[in-house]
Amino acid sequence: MDSAITKHQKNVATVLHVAAFSKYFFPLGNFIVPIIFWSIYKKESEYINHHGKEVLNFQLSLLCYRIAGAMLLLPVSIIFGMHHFNTWDVFHFSNVTINLSDGFHWHHASFIGILAGIGHLLLFAVNIAYTIIAAMKANEGERYMYPFTFRFIK
Repeated sequence: MDSAITKHQKNVATVLHVAAFSKYFFPLGNFIVPIIFWSIYKKESEYINHHGKEVLNFQLSLLCYRIAGAMLLLPVSIIFGMHHFNTWDVFHFSNVTINLSDGFHWHHASFIGILAGIGHLLLFAVNIAYTIIAAMKANEGERYMYPFTFRFIK
């Protein structure tokens, strides 16, 4: 712990981490609110600058993991059942039919939903846990680095 770090700097760094939870109140809040606080206070100290970068890098990394997960689930969903839609008349909209009776198997859709749900819950838990840990470390005056994080902002 660096004794040169003031209580104000610790508080700002803590708020930077906690601000990532604003995504639960409005879309993209996990990026917008930390960017605003970081932009205002980053020149005050290297400590605040470090924590601002960490928050944004972690949130961007989580976004990348979600996109990668969605991209991995797309071929799985195609393989496990979406190609079973037998009839789809795209060019004659008055006669669009989807035959689900003999080709589509709902257990395939359930499997895909379970995979997506597990992935979503895992990323949700990682976000909550590591953000709380980072906020506590910032409040203690430590330079915390999130694990599993790509360093987009250096």
